[in-house]
Amino acid sequence: MGYAALGLPLAAAHLDVDDPCNQKPQLQTPPAYKWRLVLSYDGNRFSGWQYQSSTPTLQCLLEQALTRATKLERNELCVVGASRTDAGVHALGQVAHFVTPFNYEGLHDIHAALNGLLPPDVRVREISPAIPEFHARFSVTGKIYHYKIYNDTVMDPFHRLYAYHNLSKLNISAMKEASKYFVGKHDFSSFANKQRNDRIVNPVKNIFRVDIIEKGPILQVEVEGSGFLYRQVRNMVALLIQIGREALPPDIVPKILETCDRKELAKVALVAPPHGLFLVEVKYKEEHLELPENGPAVSFGRHHTISKCKLQYY
Repeated sequence: MGYAALGLPLAAAHLDVDDPCNQKPQLQTPPAYKWRLVLSYDGNRFSGWQYQSSTPTLQCLLEQALTRATKLERNELCVVGASRTDAGVHALGQVAHFVTPFNYEGLHDIHAALNGLLPPDVRVREISPAIPEFHARFSVTGKIYHYKIYNDTVMDPFHRLYAYHNLSKLNISAMKEASKYFVGKHDFSSFANKQRNDRIVNPVKNIFRVDIIEKGPILQVEVEGSGFLYRQVRNMVALLIQIGREALPPDIVPKILETCDRKELAKVALVAPPHGLFLVEVKYKEEHLELPENGPAVSFGRHHTISKCKLQYY
């Protein structure tokens, strides 16, 4: 599908209270063009993804860079992120989209401009044109999160900002046994903190896999699912850690799931801290990832060459 179809109201089918385009719905004058971004960031110094005017957030920084690079206003760009990562959470593959009233012949310049305007702990890894049907949030079919635990008596200082330090020896076999209970469709109300907005969220989520991988002292909990509730992964990991410490049996997982009560989990486990959590990948409907006709090529960044020069020898 070509770009012409983007002359229709861009957000009519996917209203989002945090999308500036939807606060005052307006028809956009054709032509209009949609762009998909893949971003990585170190979340330690940010108050999460979602836009806030009072504190530094990833969406805020991205919008500031985009307004300077495109000369457009925030309500024209309509930036939407795939996942509202919490304060302190990192991303290797966050996805967002924005729109412009003009096309680009090539994306290398805008790609370089954005990374030049963003701080070094935030990088745009990829920019591509997107078809009208693509939506960074509503086209999602699954997400992959990793949580890193440093399981040793002495914390490696180079991992202190990116892994939770657990001093006691964990029973990995018990954790793996417990992780199997999470797989499948369940009501995860017991594992969700209260959402800080008025959105109605379906608590039933489909977890495709929970893998626990040992990499020396690093224990990596990999969770893939159709979607996740607010702080769900961190609460799942918190319970797995308690099971690994042998404070609880593996079959506590289905018992807490059945209660659908967050207070029951709070009795036995506190939420795992955010700095160990990474949004690794966002998966989409294949047909929504198709590239539009006559659009510019995908940009993965530009390689620089060093010109030859004569060196003096002493």
